[in-house]
Amino acid sequence: MRHLVATDGSALGDEAVRYAARHTVAFDGTLVIAHVLTPDSELIDGTIVLPGEKAAVEEGERVLESARSVATDAADGVGIETELLTGRPADAITEFAAETDADAIYVGHRGLSEEREQVVGSVAKSVVDKATIPVTVIR
Repeated sequence: MRHLVATDGSALGDEAVRYAARHTVAFDGTLVIAHVLTPDSELIDGTIVLPGEKAAVEEGERVLESARSVATDAADGVGIETELLTGRPADAITEFAAETDADAIYVGHRGLSEEREQVVGSVAKSVVDKATIPVTVIR
C-alpha cells in the first residue's frame, strides 16, 4: 500500500504526518510525504520569472526533512519517500496520487495558509472534491 500525506510544515500538517505514518506502518506500506511549492511568479518583459525559487525549494526540502523525522518518530520502521511538487496544492496532490497509484491521501484540515483559505476555499476540501481515492482529513 502507498499512502500519500501532504504537509505544509504546520502543526496540523505534522499531525497529518503522524496519523498517516501510524496507518501506513499498520498496513506494512510506504508513506509518501509531499510538499507543494507555490512560488510567486512575476511577468518581466514577457517572461515568467520565479523570484526566490531557490529559497522556495530549500524551504520545501526543509519541510520534507522535518516531516520525515515526525513520521519516523511516530511509526518506527515505516518506509518513507518524499516528493516536492509544484502547482496549485489540491491539483498537485490529487494528480500525483493518481500518477503514483496511491491508495489513500491524508491532509491537515487547515495549514499555514488558513487566512487565505477562508477567502478562496480550503485545500483539504478541494483535495476531497478532486480525489478518486479515500481522503482522510486530520483536525
